[in-house]
Amino acid sequence: MGLRDRAEWKTLLLILACYAAWIGVLSNPLDMAVWAQCLLLIPLITLHSSLQHECIHGHPFLDQRLNDALVAVPLGLFVPYRRFKAAHIKHHHGASLTDPYEDPESWYQTPERWQRLPTTVKILLRWNNRLVGRVLLGPLLSVIGFVGSELSTGRRTPATVRIWVLHGLAVIGLLAVIHIGTGLSAALYLLCAYLGYGLLSVRTFLEHQADDSMRARTVLIEDTGPLSWLFLNNNLHAVHHAYPNVAWYELPRLFRNNRERLLAMNQGYYFRSYAEIWRRFAFRAKEPVVYPLAGENRGQRGGVA
Repeated sequence: MGLRDRAEWKTLLLILACYAAWIGVLSNPLDMAVWAQCLLLIPLITLHSSLQHECIHGHPFLDQRLNDALVAVPLGLFVPYRRFKAAHIKHHHGASLTDPYEDPESWYQTPERWQRLPTTVKILLRWNNRLVGRVLLGPLLSVIGFVGSELSTGRRTPATVRIWVLHGLAVIGLLAVIHIGTGLSAALYLLCAYLGYGLLSVRTFLEHQADDSMRARTVLIEDTGPLSWLFLNNNLHAVHHAYPNVAWYELPRLFRNNRERLLAMNQGYYFRSYAEIWRRFAFRAKEPVVYPLAGENRGQRGGVA
């Protein structure tokens, strides 16, 4: 049951603080207005998702079963933790980054699928490639895409079905407890979870780009503001991919000590802050929707992403 290292108390305390704050906001001892509760719940749900990501990578305990148990409560509602975990492990270890044929976290569309899509869906996907669209539409499109892939013949195993059924029961139970215990409606909490997912989409929007070099596919965003904390320093995403088992609180130090090497490694895929990203991409597409490396470059591997 030991911690992975002595400093992991930071992760454990943050997980406990996240749950305590979530319970505190819902129980509402200060009699806040409903809108104030929602404004606090949204970032807490986002933070919980960031903590789930941290636990997937082996923190804070040596025993992975304890890590999984710590964050298995579905505060974000939409995706079972165990299925997110399986997809994310493949994203790191079993996929050519950004390749929609292999990477379960890729937002790109294959040329074949793009040709079959209705015009309305194409419009939605084009807006999803703008930051405003990603925040507002990204959660919906992401959940639809993830559920669709889970229902595909190759993945619809008894184990997967069981995970989704248990997740559905847990979500129903959680919403019932929230409504009965706090009076906050299920619909309103569902909206908070959706917007929490949308806030998380600010981080994932530019995490990866299609590039001939695998090393240039992962971003560095040198932001030290509230979003960086909320995302547990995963704005330094190239550092995370280079050192996937390093805890969130070590990523800034690693970046400072290896800044020039990391920037050279990812070939300058870099932004100064999230404010810069909002200015540049709020209403402007970041890249094509269709995977630009389809064909001879597909599945190219090599280097540290």
